[in-house]
Amino acid sequence: MTFPPPKTEFPAQRFEEATAAARDALERVIAAANEAGWGTEEITAALLKAAQFLSDANKRDPDPADDPSISDAPAREQIGHGELYD
Repeated sequence: MTFPPPKTEFPAQRFEEATAAARDALERVIAAANEAGWGTEEITAALLKAAQFLSDANKRDPDPADDPSISDAPAREQIGHGELYD
């Protein structure tokens, strides 16, 4: 799925553009969900919950790409914490 880039830098206009683009994308998602057997009410409720989850996650960590990778942790931090079998 593609999403159009913003056409302006003015916050109010960007919000309107984003809203229109999101509505178009959601209409396609809902149509696909309907075809798969999901009801409109149940899928829109699920989308709202998923959107709230993503919003909350973004508030907690606005740029997760900056987080250290698991592979960056030394091996001693990943295994050997008193387990009988590693």
